[in-house]
Amino acid sequence: MLAVCPGSFDPLTRGHMDVIERTSKFFDDVIVAVAYNTRKPSGWFTGAERVELARDALQGMPHVRVELVDGLLVDFCARVGADAIVKGVRSSADWDSEQTMGLLNRHISGVETLFLMGDPSLSHIASSYVKELALFGADISDFVTPGVERAVRAQAAKRNARFM
Repeated sequence: MLAVCPGSFDPLTRGHMDVIERTSKFFDDVIVAVAYNTRKPSGWFTGAERVELARDALQGMPHVRVELVDGLLVDFCARVGADAIVKGVRSSADWDSEQTMGLLNRHISGVETLFLMGDPSLSHIASSYVKELALFGADISDFVTPGVERAVRAQAAKRNARFM
């Protein structure tokens, strides 16, 4: 059985990693599908950079691979033969958004979306917060891997240079 864990992963956080690792316990293979989110158009990293950061962070997880999605997620799922989409849910706000998307994906493709509750100890971690904290020089090491932290810090420095 093959699961697809999609997201923009700009950047990948320990919360994402928790959902991916737990998904890998239920499926033979997991594809982390790095996608462009039209509702989040101003990302810090290119698709290729997000793929490389995710590959580095997830390299120790067996049966997990990272691929870039170019187009609709459901088309990607059909191409790779996915049995399910798995999404992590941290809060009721996540549920409201993800439920609608899951129903839409099932309607147009037949692929089911399964929801995995995020670990409560990680539920406050979001890529947007990691980036904001980095802009102000706060410690983000609890939220991301060392490789992701270095990349986020480098991007924060570039962005802060524009305001100086």
